[in-house]
Amino acid sequence: MRQSELLEQSTEPFSPTTEESAYPSITTNQNSVTPSGTEMITPPQVEGTCAKCETTSSQDNNKQDIVPRSFVYGLGKIEARFPTLSAEKEFAQATGRSKTTGLTDKQTLSTVLSAKENRYLVRQLCWVFSIEGIETYILYPRDPSDFDLLITALRQNPSPLDMDVVIGFLGPVAPPEMCNGLMVPILVFDQIYSLDRDALMQSIPKPNDIAKSSFKAVAEELFEKLIQLTDNAGAMDEHRAVNYLAVRYPAIYAKAAEVFEQNASLTAVDVKPSPLSGVRKVVDVIFSYTNRTTDMTEKFFVRVDVTEEFPFLTKKLSPYFDRE
Repeated sequence: MRQSELLEQSTEPFSPTTEESAYPSITTNQNSVTPSGTEMITPPQVEGTCAKCETTSSQDNNKQDIVPRSFVYGLGKIEARFPTLSAEKEFAQATGRSKTTGLTDKQTLSTVLSAKENRYLVRQLCWVFSIEGIETYILYPRDPSDFDLLITALRQNPSPLDMDVVIGFLGPVAPPEMCNGLMVPILVFDQIYSLDRDALMQSIPKPNDIAKSSFKAVAEELFEKLIQLTDNAGAMDEHRAVNYLAVRYPAIYAKAAEVFEQNASLTAVDVKPSPLSGVRKVVDVIFSYTNRTTDMTEKFFVRVDVTEEFPFLTKKLSPYFDRE
């Protein structure tokens, strides 16, 4: 998917700003927001490299136990590793058969793995998803054809601003032999978006009455705040909602530009279960802006449905009023 398609279009007005603010805090209602996923399934099994998860049978009714599926919407970076010495040696032999003269190591890795005759190597590698520099998941596609998404994530000319968005569900903890002793949960993914932060910022719709450089500064600051605020594994409902908004909903950047122009700062991001939650799981993401002069706080919220694997917007950014 093209980077410009990641962000949904918004018709809400933008306002210019040059003000900056300190990083706010984020709070969540831990007592009432539960781990994501209401669909009941048997524990996921990753064919080939993952130890199978066993289920137990009830002695009373002889029915198989089931566990809830925990969905993930994570922001981080993907890297390929060699799980065994033999895999590394096999890659070296494949490299010797390829035209890699003048290429960097990163370019060589991408070139060799992209060749159709070397596709078997892609399945042999260990694909690690790190969030804020911490090894968080080992990636495995639910559909074997989606190994192509992993290859796309290997940039030939990587940048510190590169980012990968991974959407899927949690499997079991990886056995030691899967990734050279790394024991973290397996993330069975259905979709990966590979992008760089600068391109994401440029894809946000900009109004005609604001300078490009000014709005870019606002968007980059808010995005950086959201990333540092969430600092999460993307497996909780509130984290999935915020991660989704950071890359898919440009109106929050527009509002940041507007309130900065009014001499206000983003001071908090709260995530609470929506009062409209019933059969479906819906959360309200609340942005609090405090005026730097009057110390008065104004709040706006976005409503996000996180019932299933792919979050989606149910209410656009609107004023929020505290309920006593």
